[in-house]
Amino acid sequence: PLSPQELRSGRFWRGVLAELLATLIFVGVVLGASASPEQLAPALAGGLVAGGLLCTLGGPQANPALTLALLCTRKLSALRGAVGVLAQCTGATLASAAARAALQDGTSLVTRVSTVGTAGTALAWETFATFQLALAAFATSEHAAPQAGLALGSAVTAGALAAGPFSGGSMNPARSLGPAIVTGLWDDHWVSWGHPGVPQSPQVRGG
Repeated sequence: PLSPQELRSGRFWRGVLAELLATLIFVGVVLGASASPEQLAPALAGGLVAGGLLCTLGGPQANPALTLALLCTRKLSALRGAVGVLAQCTGATLASAAARAALQDGTSLVTRVSTVGTAGTALAWETFATFQLALAAFATSEHAAPQAGLALGSAVTAGALAAGPFSGGSMNPARSLGPAIVTGLWDDHWVSWGHPGVPQSPQVRGG
């Protein structure tokens, strides 16, 4: 477990900075691609940037759902997880504020429940998509960066394409929280936080 004394360690704060920076980059890329009318654009952008970040920054979660999965499987201490989630949400909010300032229609940034289903349907698809993403993250934690990046990026893209028509395919509560904060649009926001996405695996490192 992480002790309060370790808050003074450079390794701890480098990890926090990596979470903030990775989430800022991830959310910024996805939100920029979301300005496109094509659903494929943000799905591909999310997959590509997720794979790239794993290879360049050493595998930060950049996603509260994955951080909570590590907490539930006791791969992170409560303090490390809480500070990590705070950093992720901060990075997502900064990216969302920049995207809101750059784009004319900020409402396109917000993930919403589609009219083709109910909030329950959206939650089911969001849970499924996040679960397969977490499973990929857990399964590839011991693999080399290029191979792990390809697997994780593919899972992000596949999940976004599958759940996108129903829930927006966020699979990342921070990605949904940032735009909600800067736009004030909170319709069915709970769907983004209502899924566990926690496969049981003994091989995941906490980072």
